[in-house]
Amino acid sequence: MSSDQTPPSGNPYGNPPPAGGNPYDPGDGFGGGGGGWQQPDPLAGMPPLAAPGRRVLARVIDIIIVLVPAGLLDWAAGGVHGNDVSYGRSAVGGVFTAALGFLYEWYMTKSTGQTVGKRLMGLRAAMLSDGGVPPTNSAAVRAAILWLPAFCCSCFWFLIIGITVLFDKPYRQGLHEKAARTVVVTAV
Repeated sequence: MSSDQTPPSGNPYGNPPPAGGNPYDPGDGFGGGGGGWQQPDPLAGMPPLAAPGRRVLARVIDIIIVLVPAGLLDWAAGGVHGNDVSYGRSAVGGVFTAALGFLYEWYMTKSTGQTVGKRLMGLRAAMLSDGGVPPTNSAAVRAAILWLPAFCCSCFWFLIIGITVLFDKPYRQGLHEKAARTVVVTAV
């Protein structure tokens, strides 16, 4: 550089990418599209996001719906003797719970976007991209991440899911919803 040239100023790597846009659709790779154009809000035109209290009640209803038949199957398989649950057989109950929970959540979500709990609370699962009912693959991802870890650590897992829903911004998504690219909205 000669003495009559001015040294470069600012960030030597250029300006940072623009902020905003849909986190699941990176557009031009910088999260917001070029030339000041902002991507539309994916929730535009969709019903409002579900209230956390309604979501908790819906999930409690769904857990009870899954645990009752899973407990009966565990009992029928010999895993429960009065008030005593044998260590070897309690794994059978975990398998029943995870399998029934997965099948219940997957089938109900891909069919209407509503489990029984969501229907009773006036909620539904929707695709973040267009508000539609989650297709088979998205419903399966959602159900697998929600229920399969329940085999080994159900209380902690549902607590982790609940915390992610409460503190996620801007869409209030749990880990299962982020992976499936879904949100829970009020049913119309």
